[in-house]
Amino acid sequence: MQTDRIIAFVMAGGQGSRLQPLTAARSKPSVPFGSRYRIVDFVLSNLVNSQIRTIYLLVQYKSQSLIEHVRKSWTISPLLPDQFVTVVPPQMMSGESWFQGTSDAVYQNMGLIETHAPDLVVVFGADHIYRMDIRQMVAFHKERDADVTIAALPVPLRDARGFGIISADPDGRVEAFQEKPANPNPILGDSERAFASMGNYIFRTDVLMAALEEAHRNGETDFGGHILPRLLRDHRLFAYDFATNEVPGIKSYEQRVYWRDVGTLDAYFDAHKDVLGDEPVFDMFNPQWPIFSSNYQGPVARVLGGELHNSLLGAASVVHDGVRIRDSIIRREAVIEDDVELDECIVMDYTRIGRGAKLRRVIVDRHNHIQPGERIGFDPDTDRQRFQVSESGVTVVPRGRGSYFARGPIGGIPGGGYAE
Repeated sequence: MQTDRIIAFVMAGGQGSRLQPLTAARSKPSVPFGSRYRIVDFVLSNLVNSQIRTIYLLVQYKSQSLIEHVRKSWTISPLLPDQFVTVVPPQMMSGESWFQGTSDAVYQNMGLIETHAPDLVVVFGADHIYRMDIRQMVAFHKERDADVTIAALPVPLRDARGFGIISADPDGRVEAFQEKPANPNPILGDSERAFASMGNYIFRTDVLMAALEEAHRNGETDFGGHILPRLLRDHRLFAYDFATNEVPGIKSYEQRVYWRDVGTLDAYFDAHKDVLGDEPVFDMFNPQWPIFSSNYQGPVARVLGGELHNSLLGAASVVHDGVRIRDSIIRREAVIEDDVELDECIVMDYTRIGRGAKLRRVIVDRHNHIQPGERIGFDPDTDRQRFQVSESGVTVVPRGRGSYFARGPIGGIPGGGYAE
């Protein structure tokens, strides 16, 4: 049976300004998530698991961290020429400007589409935490003979102003599209919710190429703001309801339709709660639909003593005696010294928490050394003098500036570890 040729463009150039200071030295898709992942790993895993393996990752702002992660983590197979994840920075083939918007980023890489001559082009964002079988969206697209299919899901009306909002008939045919409207239209028969675009699209190749050329002539640069509203006039646009997507291996206790925009510090912090617990809302362990990431070669975590409750430990982390850790995530090569207390914290890679320190609702970015006896997260006014504090009171310690590796002599590796 002949299968469709599909290539994917993943939009991974976002600045992530609302995630500062976590995005001070990296783009939003490369921000760490959970005990071993990056945000970008979720969309890449969805594509690979869906057997879409010709993937171009379009990068722009502060991209070096993301480039290094992809280089070390996302080599699919050098033996198969059409199976790869390739990073594509702005190459200025058609002018002397960076990517000016989502559609302009793809326009500047139309040569890649011409090289592969695919039947369909998938354009997905890299900013969200979710599982999705994209093959089901492709099947929906083909069944309706669509020119463009937009992945969408219902969201509370109060949150809808930050999305592209779709009005569709019962078959999914799009009747109207509003890009981040001040007064979004509710779903027909549901006044409390709106149908929001997820920023994930499938295009017929000829339709996309013609639309990109016309948008460039008109000085248009964005899919949601420009191309989709114009195509709606004389093309077949359909909305695929993400709530109908079924991923194998989802457990009964999980939230079946899980999708989180982690674009703010509070949303990012809250999403980490979803991966904790005996029955997590989003269980990261799913052999039938794995989330792929780095092939880290360091040792397993070491716990020398203390009390741990509902927490995750990354590889090569070391927890010393008298420690109390609750509802927290410790990433790899972190050292937690004696008598430390961590309550609802995210401690990123290559960080040392000094003896007797106490942290509550704190995100500690990479390469940090929290001094012995330090207290963070107990006095918001004091914390704001040194750190950034989110609306809900989460304190963020920015990335350390040195080349300090947390394991050091304690792990028997003076001056370094297995850093990636």
